[in-house]
Amino acid sequence: MRIAFYAPMKPASSPVPSGDREMARNLLNALGSYHDVNVASEFVSRDGKGEHRIQRRIAERGAEIARELISRWANTPRTKRPDAWFTYHVYHKAPDWLGPIVSTALKIPYFLAEVSHAPKQAGGAWDIGYRSAENAIKNAQGIFGLSRLDKACVLPLLDDPSRYHRLAPFTDVSAFAEAARVREKHRKRLIAAHNLPPAAPILMAVGMMREGDKLSSYRVLADALCQLRQREWSLLIVGDGPARDSVEGSFKRLPADRIRFMGSADCEQLPALYAGADLLTWPAVNEAYGMAMLEAQAAGLPVIAGKTGGVPDVVHNGETGVLCPVGNASAFAGALAGLLDTPSQLKKFSKSALTLTASENDISNAARTLDSVLRLSQETKVA
Repeated sequence: MRIAFYAPMKPASSPVPSGDREMARNLLNALGSYHDVNVASEFVSRDGKGEHRIQRRIAERGAEIARELISRWANTPRTKRPDAWFTYHVYHKAPDWLGPIVSTALKIPYFLAEVSHAPKQAGGAWDIGYRSAENAIKNAQGIFGLSRLDKACVLPLLDDPSRYHRLAPFTDVSAFAEAARVREKHRKRLIAAHNLPPAAPILMAVGMMREGDKLSSYRVLADALCQLRQREWSLLIVGDGPARDSVEGSFKRLPADRIRFMGSADCEQLPALYAGADLLTWPAVNEAYGMAMLEAQAAGLPVIAGKTGGVPDVVHNGETGVLCPVGNASAFAGALAGLLDTPSQLKKFSKSALTLTASENDISNAARTLDSVLRLSQETKVA
């Protein structure tokens, strides 16, 4: 099949690293395993301010782009037109103004992955985007849910619940698993490169540095570590962004020789970084599910995180890591202390993380799931 792909929240080509960008890239690769996939547009529909004027302008521009695509494909041989439209990540702040129009005009099935519906947004600052996202969900032939938390509000919009398909968050685990096989080598390199105490556990935090939930997560982590000053540990922080000064300020209460700010890391660097650490520490305030947590576990790195959003879909509490009440620094500190006191438990978590990510979260599984649903839509259309 020929698939037109679109990510209204953030295109896969964005230079700014984020879990959203990585999942868009992962979806492109997974779909491309069996199909011919092309990015239809890189138009960003997100309105972060909640202004109706901005949303109307975005909607108008989206309609223009949709008409341009329809016109272009109308003058293209049928064998080169898309057979389906696939949009990733739709919600009230980033609706899809293209897919529903184009798929209706071309009479092709319309698919969505990772959608959320928040009835409390009706009539609010993002009402225009809310109505658009709701309409897209209602008219999608198939929806792939990456977080079980979203399912409860999405299903009531569907006339047929079988249109909703579970898709576990995924990545290509091969590079991460390979790094895990030579973990000691990566750990020694981290220790040497950053002058870390060889015997102290290496904690790691990976996240963009921006205002809002990410900054809140960093502050909860700093508060928790302040309660563990007397214990042995080092913290490597991977990430950058406009709130870096605020993030660094949150950790100034801790000894400077305990903290290393490493800045952003390329995708190619991450497997070795994860494999060389002992524990990923991320409070996960309002986290969707957390690509960093998934990648860490694929490298055999256990996780301690806040229990929120779709994080329980990625971190198996008591099996690959520990989940704590979100935003509670004292609970986070207590759970972290318990793990630092039981290195044997970390080893068990590490082994389970490698096994589970390989069996449940590899891109090959996602590719097969996507392919089976897409092909069924074609068979139904032919019939």
